[in-house]
Amino acid sequence: MSNPPPAPPSLEVLRQEIDSIDEQVHRLLMARGDIIDRLIQVKQTQEVGSAFRPAREAAMMRRLVERHRGILPIDTIESIWRVIISTFTYVQAPFSVHADVSIGESAMRDSARFHFGFVVPYVSHFSAQAAVEATARSKGDLALVPAASSRTPWWIALEAEGAPKIIARLPFLERADHPAALPVFVVSRVADSAMVTEVETWSVRVSGWNAETARALSPLAEIVAVPDTAFDGAALLVSISGKGSLEKIRTALIEAGASVRSQALVGSHATRYTVAPNGATRP
Repeated sequence: MSNPPPAPPSLEVLRQEIDSIDEQVHRLLMARGDIIDRLIQVKQTQEVGSAFRPAREAAMMRRLVERHRGILPIDTIESIWRVIISTFTYVQAPFSVHADVSIGESAMRDSARFHFGFVVPYVSHFSAQAAVEATARSKGDLALVPAASSRTPWWIALEAEGAPKIIARLPFLERADHPAALPVFVVSRVADSAMVTEVETWSVRVSGWNAETARALSPLAEIVAVPDTAFDGAALLVSISGKGSLEKIRTALIEAGASVRSQALVGSHATRYTVAPNGATRP
């Protein structure tokens, strides 16, 4: 005769386990804060500039998805970690987020709050130029600019040496129905060692820009183009993966009858990662 199955634990026992886990999570967060406090003391003597570390953050978000399992939605996990990371970054070196809301306030605010939480100050601007200019006047503020389109070539302000650069593209993890899906460039001034260079972003000004030229470049890179009627050309923001790929862009332009007037590296960011239904990431 087989033994009867053990009785399931009572609701009270399960709730006590949850309370215990909640306390452990809180204590671990406070322990993380203690380490950050020590880190601040070290940085006062060893490091200057913005505390934002795009390469580290992109790697952290990828590891998060790779180890995630269970019933908790990845949206919840990502948003919790984004708030943790951004808040502790803010504690190290306070900064503000300057957002270009020219294409719509709600989508940009959702992106800012999802990725940086409510502790980090949020400042809205009605153009990309204004957001970038505010960041340029600061020590470590961030500008959030929609990545998909633009009416003006705001990225030209990033060409000069010492100017802020594009340092990230949000969201770090792309997926269907992302709660903050608006593609956004993050612009700031951070140490070269903190940058991730999987995708380079270039400001390229061309003559002879037309629909045929645009079609020739579209398979090679992600491009935002603003017409420049004075030169029968355009100002381009070109995002390309891999070293040496800019030469392919130049060659394609020449073959399509255009010419490059100028080019300047204006930043870089991590490769876009898509989260599959099973939680795996892929470039």
